[in-house]
Amino acid sequence: MASPIVFAQSDSSTVYFQKGLEEKVAKRYQVASNYLDKAVEFNPKYEDAYLQDAYVNLEMRRTDVALMLFNKVYEINPNNTEAIKELTEIYYNYHQYDKAMEFAQKCKTCDNSERIVAMCNYQQEDYGSAITGLQNVLAKNPNDAEANYTIARSYLEMEEDLKAVPYYKKAVEIDPTKTDWTYELGILYYNNKDYISAIEMFNKAAANGYAQTSDFNENLGYAYIYSGHFDKGEPLLLAILARKPGDKEILRDLAEAYYKNKMYDKSLEYCQKLMEADMQDAKALYQAGLCFQKKGDKGKGEGMCDKAIEMDPSLGSLRQKIDNEGL
Repeated sequence: MASPIVFAQSDSSTVYFQKGLEEKVAKRYQVASNYLDKAVEFNPKYEDAYLQDAYVNLEMRRTDVALMLFNKVYEINPNNTEAIKELTEIYYNYHQYDKAMEFAQKCKTCDNSERIVAMCNYQQEDYGSAITGLQNVLAKNPNDAEANYTIARSYLEMEEDLKAVPYYKKAVEIDPTKTDWTYELGILYYNNKDYISAIEMFNKAAANGYAQTSDFNENLGYAYIYSGHFDKGEPLLLAILARKPGDKEILRDLAEAYYKNKMYDKSLEYCQKLMEADMQDAKALYQAGLCFQKKGDKGKGEGMCDKAIEMDPSLGSLRQKIDNEGL
C-alpha cells in the first residue's frame, strides 16, 4: 500500500500542474512556469509538466530553458513526439546540425524532417546529399523558395554554375523580396558573360530595395559596358572613379571595351587619361598604338607599340593579337 506521503506529493504535483495550465491559457507565462516548476518538484518524472513548462518558456523567448526542458521530456520518454519535434527545430535554429539531424531522423510527426536533414547537409558542406534531399522536398512542394535557393547554392559550391541557374530563377520568382538572391543570380549571369540577363537581375534587385553600393554600381556598370550599352555603363563607372580617382583599372577597362567595340576615338580618350596619370604606362601606350593602327595610321600605331614594348618587353606577346583584342 502506497504511503500517504506519496499520495500527497502526487496530489500536490497535479494541483500545481493544473494551476500552471490555467495561467498558461491566461497568458501569464511567468506565473505558469512557477507553478509547473513546483509540479516537477513534487514529481520529478512528471513528463507533461516539463513539456508544458518548455512551451511556456518558448512563449517567453527563453529558448535555452525550453531546450533543457524538452531534453528532460525526451530523457523521461524517448518516444515523446512533441519533444522530438521541438528539439529538431531548436537545434537547427541553434546551428547544431548534428543534433538537428539526429532528432529529425527520429521525428515521426515532422512534415519537414527530410527538409531539415537536407538543410543540415548543406550547412555541413555535403552538397550532393543536400541536393538529393531538397529535390525530394521540391517534388512535394515546388514553390519552396529556400529549398530552390539552397540547391542553387549547392551547385555553386560544386562549381556547376549552369545547373544553379534554373533553381536561382525559381527562387527569386517565388520570393522577389529576397533581393540578395536576385543580386547573386545577376552575379552568376555576369560571371558567365550573360550580361543582358545580369543587367535584368541587378535592376530587379535594386527595384526591390537592394542597396546600390559602389560594388553594385560597378558590376552593373561593367555589365552595361560589356553588353554594348556604353551610354548607361560609362556614367556609373565614372561616378565610381570620381570617388576613387586612383583606380586606373576602370580607365583601362573602358579603353579596352571601347577598342573591342571598334570605338577607337573613345578608347584613345581613356588611353590619354592613363598616360596623363603616368607617362610610363606602357600598356596604355600600346593600347593607343592599336587604336591608331585600326584607324588606318599604321606607321604611327606601330611606332607607339614598339615604344611600349621597349618600356615593357612582356607586351611583345600581344603582337599576334592586334587583330582581335586590346589589353
